[in-house]
Amino acid sequence: MEQKILTIHQQILHAKKNGQKLLAILLDPDKIVWENFGHLLSKINESPATHIFVGGSIVESSLIEDLIKQLKQNTDLPVIIFPGDPSQISREADAILFLSLLSGRNADYLIEYQVQAAPILKKTNLEVISTGYILIESGNETAVARVSKTKPLNRENLDLALATAQAGEMLGNKLIYLEAGSGAKQAVPLEMIQLIAQNIEIPIIVGGGIVNLQGIQKAHNAGADLVVIGTAFENDNYFFES
Repeated sequence: MEQKILTIHQQILHAKKNGQKLLAILLDPDKIVWENFGHLLSKINESPATHIFVGGSIVESSLIEDLIKQLKQNTDLPVIIFPGDPSQISREADAILFLSLLSGRNADYLIEYQVQAAPILKKTNLEVISTGYILIESGNETAVARVSKTKPLNRENLDLALATAQAGEMLGNKLIYLEAGSGAKQAVPLEMIQLIAQNIEIPIIVGGGIVNLQGIQKAHNAGADLVVIGTAFENDNYFFES
């Protein structure tokens, strides 16, 4: 009997069920130094990463499709678009996180960009993964907060963060993404991750402000199913060897 190939979302669910912790490297196309791209690829392939995310709050580079093509040709990892807006959609990727910014009240990021993206996505074979995106206060204004013109949730208000995540789950989101933001001074509080993990059923992604391997481990131990590392790896391609 032919074995059924799992979708990326199904793979994440399977990993959660089996206690397997996942790790994504986030690449911002604007920050790629193409002269060093071969070295970057080798370090990604040597890393414990299980996924590659591509995108950013603002992407000015026109080379997002070239980047994804190169990643697909030179790695075996699934490439998932982590978009700031519909201009970052590429049919070359495997999937896209269909984000709705649940922590803010800017209609563009709650539904307007999703409406713009829907007819584009219908013309691709991308796996669309509905994701509730929750921005958490991190000690400084991050690009996400600046671009989306929304305030992050108070990092000490655990009940509000939990209620927001639960609302996302009830709305039908397949994933919840807790985000401190690129270059955040503070990561998402571990007690917040733990509380949400204990009170929702869908997988949790955690990113932003994680600066070392211990930070990844702590987030995983608190209940994150998939941890995202971006700025720290961009700044140091030997990050996983430290």
